[in-house]
Amino acid sequence: MGSPPPLSKLEDVFGNVVTSLLALGGIVLFLMLLSGGFKYLTSGGDAKLAEGAQKTLTYAIGGLVLLAGSYMILRIISDFTGADVTNFVIYKP
Repeated sequence: MGSPPPLSKLEDVFGNVVTSLLALGGIVLFLMLLSGGFKYLTSGGDAKLAEGAQKTLTYAIGGLVLLAGSYMILRIISDFTGADVTNFVIYKP
């Protein structure tokens, strides 16, 4: 029976999960912008369809602002306090 993995492996896993989620968020943002734009172009002057497309675009841009804003807040906290809150570290030898 082997020894349990060290806590540093949990840091790597957490970092990979966060990176993957940010990449997935970017892909979803792109798909929502593409979908909203396509809906808007194919609405054919129908006000109800155009309104739905505009809502999709608004939500996509709102998500982008939320993602960028949350990262910016973390960076501001890091700059003011000196604590590296953007780097997940459990144990420093």
